[in-house]
Amino acid sequence: MSTQDFITSAFAAPVRLLAPMEGLTDPLMRQILTQIAADLGRPYDWSVSEFIRVTQTVLPAHVFYKYVPELNFGAKTNAGTPLHVQLLGSDPVLMAENAAFACSLGAPAIDINFGCPAKTVNNHRGGSVLLDEPMVMKQIISAVRKAVPKQIPVSAKIRLGYSDTSNMAAIRDAIDDGGADWLTIHARTKSQGYKPPAYWENIAAFNSLNIPIIANGEIWSAAQAIDCTKKAETRHLMLGRGAVTRPDLVAQIDHQTNLQNGLLTWQALLPHQLTFLNGEAKNDTVIVGRYKQWLGMLTRGYMQAKPLWDMVKREKDKGVIIDTINRQINS
Repeated sequence: MSTQDFITSAFAAPVRLLAPMEGLTDPLMRQILTQIAADLGRPYDWSVSEFIRVTQTVLPAHVFYKYVPELNFGAKTNAGTPLHVQLLGSDPVLMAENAAFACSLGAPAIDINFGCPAKTVNNHRGGSVLLDEPMVMKQIISAVRKAVPKQIPVSAKIRLGYSDTSNMAAIRDAIDDGGADWLTIHARTKSQGYKPPAYWENIAAFNSLNIPIIANGEIWSAAQAIDCTKKAETRHLMLGRGAVTRPDLVAQIDHQTNLQNGLLTWQALLPHQLTFLNGEAKNDTVIVGRYKQWLGMLTRGYMQAKPLWDMVKREKDKGVIIDTINRQINS
């Protein structure tokens, strides 16, 4: 299938993507969220990996497998959701070489990160800081597009700008001239971080590009998703933190409903929390910390999460936390 045929097919209906979120949507979390979505009958069209940092060389295969273990299984999660590989860096040649290598390992698509707002990343000339260097953006996209097989898509993810939105036209031109196959836009600048609101209406300015546009940012409910698509003037959405706090959000959006209990009840979510706690991690301390991060976010989506959070927030023993969840399951 050619790239154009893939785009025509993939974007024929509204796409719903799971966002790459550093330190949050790692392989384990992707497995959980994509499985829930599939079980609810509205699987994600694809997910994007956490960024793989490109600095001085072509990375060895084990680095790609660490960030994207799905490459060992046809670049899909257990639920069958395709996984696109995201790269972050500022050297066009190195980005192109790493993209080509990722494709040789089985990456079905390459996404280029121009949106990460982290200071440590930006201070090393990566992520959203490049929004102030549209010519470099163009060079990176163009180099990657030329390096990977023609049938493999190359996309980009951006914010509306770095310190402000004054560079939007130049950024749009860089995306166009670079030859990206589609574009995902987080509707805030780097300076605006993750502080509400998101400025979905500014995404509409990119619709003059002859490629699909995907909107992202501050989508916590089906109502906000509908509002976003109207203001951004695009049908396509990437879900981030909202998908972590309400794992059934992707299904709620397509049902165009906001239910107090949602399509996934708290009781139905509890076994998935056990799966998470029993997932692979460096050690129990790491997995307990990651679980508490998720549970803390779930308190925004489920009122039943707060009592559990109060019970385990100071607990360090994974076994005790598992027992506590099992008691809730059996209650």
